Amino acid sequence: MTSFAQLPDPVSPLSRQSAAQAFADILDGHASEEAIAEFLVALSIRGETSLEIAEAARALRERLIPITAPANAIDVCGTGGDGQHTLNVSTAVSLVVASCGVPVAKHGNRAASSKAGAADTLEALGLDMDRAGAQAEATLADLGICFLFAANHHPAMKRITPIRRRIGRRTIFNLMGPLANPAHVTRQLIGIARPDYAPVYAEALAQLGSEGALVVSGEEGLDEISGAGATVVVSIGEVTLPARITPEDAGVPRHPTSAIRGGDAAFNAVALRRLLLGEHGPYRDAVLLNAAAALVLSGTQSTLPDAAARAAEAIDRGDANALLDRWIAYA
Repeated sequence: MTSFAQLPDPVSPLSRQSAAQAFADILDGHASEEAIAEFLVALSIRGETSLEIAEAARALRERLIPITAPANAIDVCGTGGDGQHTLNVSTAVSLVVASCGVPVAKHGNRAASSKAGAADTLEALGLDMDRAGAQAEATLADLGICFLFAANHHPAMKRITPIRRRIGRRTIFNLMGPLANPAHVTRQLIGIARPDYAPVYAEALAQLGSEGALVVSGEEGLDEISGAGATVVVSIGEVTLPARITPEDAGVPRHPTSAIRGGDAAFNAVALRRLLLGEHGPYRDAVLLNAAAALVLSGTQSTLPDAAARAAEAIDRGDANALLDRWIAYA
């Protein structure tokens, strides 16, 4: 009979040592599935601390398969789970920002709560996921962009995925993706769907040694900068934005979130291609707004209006669309 390690009772916040050991036992298969499920649910009900989030991320980082990336590479992603089913904003932003000369190591996955995740939509556009994964380091160096498919880089998560599915509720692992980028980026634009939790999440990121990051949360519970209203922003390290921003701060008009409602991968792929071909409307404005923050984060632009204008130029000149074509054709 297998002897499993006992996980701590998370009724009270865990110490650094006990959190580190608990997540090592979970990821290394030293705890039973029942114990893991009970631990994760209890932690979620009580509310994870920044230390617990940081230690979980540290444990996942220690077990991932890494790639080498340029020192100035960034990531743009969200934790997901906002239930808004929007078009793929961060994926489009990654292409636009990379076409502006900022290397983007895009970390993502297939859909969990939405109909089309980043991997699903890129695949529908013609990107071969297996090839993109195998050549991620090369495309990042040669084209300035790559897609790091989470399943390829986090073997320790294989056992955890069915447990999370069985639990059927948000747990600490819903927060882990942006904190465990295989390219070890130190600058990130991260969207989280819980405005009140943004400071806790940002503190975890700071504990992990982030050089500069923006943790953003649309006040309606959106895991990106909202094109419909105000967004909570927590700045870390060398980059700063106001603690609350609106689309007008970047010179972008407002639109209701329903105006960028997405569909399945094929639907989202068509919308993304039309955006890159210059189509104006709510999707473009949401992308310009988020790309503006990413460009300020990268240090290549100093103000949101200037950064939004630079992103619009990259789209209108066809740079972002051409980058997507080169990426798809890369061999």
